[in-house]
Amino acid sequence: MKKNQNNLSPRSRDVTQNTATEPPFSGALLKEDRDGMYHCIVCNEELFSADSKFDSGSGWPSFHTAVDDEKITLETDTSLGMERTEVRCVNCDAHLGHVFNDGPERRADGKPASGKRFCINSCALDFSPETDN
Repeated sequence: MKKNQNNLSPRSRDVTQNTATEPPFSGALLKEDRDGMYHCIVCNEELFSADSKFDSGSGWPSFHTAVDDEKITLETDTSLGMERTEVRCVNCDAHLGHVFNDGPERRADGKPASGKRFCINSCALDFSPETDN
C-alpha cells in the first residue's frame, strides 16, 4: 500500500524523494530493539528484518542484510565528492540510505553475516513489531 507522499513528514519526504539524510542519532528507530519488520515508509515494502539489525555506532539504524536482495536497488552515488553506494526501494524508488563494506562478518548468534552495513535513515522506514499469536 503506497502512502500519499503528502502524508509523509517533511523529513521523510526530503530523505526519500530528494536523497537528503537525517542527522545522526536523531532517528526514532535507531534504538528500536524489538523483533519485527522494517518497511519502506512510502510503499510499505518489507525491506529489513530486526534479525539483521545491529548497533554500528554510526547514528543510523544499521542492518547486515536486506530481507531479499530483489527488494532494494543499489546505485553509485558520487555526491559529496566521494563514491558511495546508495540504497533505494525497488518498488517505489525511495532513497533509503547507503551501504558500506564495514559491517559484521558474524551475527550476534554467531552465524555468518554479509560484512555489509546498510546504513538506513529512520525516517525512510516504518517498523512493525512482531506480535504474539
